[in-house]
Formats: sequence, C-alpha cells, structure tokens
Amino acid sequence: MKKIMLICCFLIGIATVSRAQGGGMRMTAADRVKAMKESLKLTDDQVTKITAVYEAQTKQMDSLRTAGADRSTFRPLMQATNDKVKALLTAEQAAAWQKEMDERRARMQNGGGGGAPPQK
Repeated sequence: MKKIMLICCFLIGIATVSRAQGGGMRMTAADRVKAMKESLKLTDDQVTKITAVYEAQTKQMDSLRTAGADRSTFRPLMQATNDKVKALLTAEQAAAWQKEMDERRARMQNGGGGGAPPQK
C-alpha cells in the first residue's frame, strides 16, 4: 500500500512540475523578442522597437479577450503586428523570420505546437 501511495505522489509531482514549467502558457513579449534576438541577430535598437510592438499587441489582445472577442477578431491584429515587426527587420532577417514562422505554422498544423523556435 505504501508503494502505491508513493507512486501516486510521484506521478502527481511530475505532472505539477511539468505544468509549472510553462505547459500551455503564452510567450511574453520579452520571451518572443529574446528568441528572435538569438535566431535573427537583432540589434539593440531593433530589440527595443520590436518589444514595444509586441507589448502593444499584448495590451490590445488582452482588452479584446476581456471584452469577449472571438478568435477571428485577433487575426487582423496579429497580421498587423507581423507587418510592423517585418518592417523593422533587414531583408535577410525578414526572410529568416518568415521561414521560422512558416515552419512553426507547419508544426502547429501537424499537432506539434508552435512555441519557441527549435534549438540549434
């Protein structure tokens, strides 16, 4: 009986720890820009401007969520944000970023999730 109880506690602990480490959590603006900085070699000026774009998007999306907006309302906002970010990138960075986004979209369509870009 003690072994069964110990196994149950162990499994509950693992489930709790995995959930606490970000299972299903949205990336913050800072997390998104940090991932982009590493993969696209952003300048400090780009980091500052892109962070501001993502923070503005987060505020708008949060206010829409509290107003009860549906998913279709978010798509134009996300597209506008992507356009603003792309405008701040060099041609090479924009091409690499688009490739990352396309790969993330493909992973999501195949049920693999769409979190941070894969580690190299």
